[in-house]
Amino acid sequence: MTDNKRAILVLEDGSEYEGFSFGADTDACGEVVFNTSMAGYQEMLTDPSYAGQIVVPTYPLIGNYGVNECDIESGRIQVSGFVVREECLEPSHYLNKSTIHQYLAEGGIPGIYGVDTRAITRRLRSLGVMRGMLTTSKTPQQALSEIISMPDYSSIDFARKVTTDSKYEWQAEKGSFDSTYNMVVLDCGLKYTILRIMHSLGCQTTVLPCTTPAEEILKLNPEGIVLSPGPGNPQILDYIVDTVRKLAEKKPIMGICLGVQLIGRAFGTSTFKLKFGHRGSNHPVKDLSDGRVHITAQNHGYALDPDTVCNGLEVSHINLNDGTVEGIR
Repeated sequence: MTDNKRAILVLEDGSEYEGFSFGADTDACGEVVFNTSMAGYQEMLTDPSYAGQIVVPTYPLIGNYGVNECDIESGRIQVSGFVVREECLEPSHYLNKSTIHQYLAEGGIPGIYGVDTRAITRRLRSLGVMRGMLTTSKTPQQALSEIISMPDYSSIDFARKVTTDSKYEWQAEKGSFDSTYNMVVLDCGLKYTILRIMHSLGCQTTVLPCTTPAEEILKLNPEGIVLSPGPGNPQILDYIVDTVRKLAEKKPIMGICLGVQLIGRAFGTSTFKLKFGHRGSNHPVKDLSDGRVHITAQNHGYALDPDTVCNGLEVSHINLNDGTVEGIR
């Protein structure tokens, strides 16, 4: 149970929000972003695309169905900090194993509750995402000084930080499996759900670190290659772009989120940072080939510049909220 210890969230613009500490009793710095999903907080916490970020869910009650072993998206909590309006101390769900407070504490990740998350979200929408610090030990002025000295989020190679240490094959949770396709996934910040879906479609999937050279990937002779989602700025991932460029001459490639941006860069398309990103499970995306609209789950802070799509690529999907590129082919 939390102990009502005071905590503050300080943003780069000097604004501060006072609440109470839960989770681990430690400080955290990161880029502060918001997520508009009404559920799925455990998936948020374990999504590698949130590496280096302090996450603010807009939904006010967090932890009401507890934590279980089924909803994790990676091997650990990936966020730097967690900011919620209300923390649920008595979750109710038949799969529940612990409270959100216990889960964060065990993972060494701090949280703050009792703050106005809608006000924080409005500020981030108006001014754009910015660096911040969650602390129980520093004054607002001390926190702001530390924030200003932080490296810019866009300058850090987070994909290298979250990728798998070594090659592995995704195994079915239960039962036998007759594979139809031999696939490789390049892990730039891979979520387990992607592997589960590929398995359900008959794929025998080998996961490789994002630093794996094209020659090593081709030795596995995959029928197709998937570039995973991941955190950070695609503009600084030249080593992956070079790999994609070599692979595109040999094998079919599909990209998801960051993976799409890496394919675009390999063909000469530039990227830019979104003001406050796309993070949530309710983003409308239009397929330009048939006009169908899909409601999608997203987590990315960068996008392809449509004016630079070239060399045989074309925009295939757009976000109906802001018109940005969501897919190419």
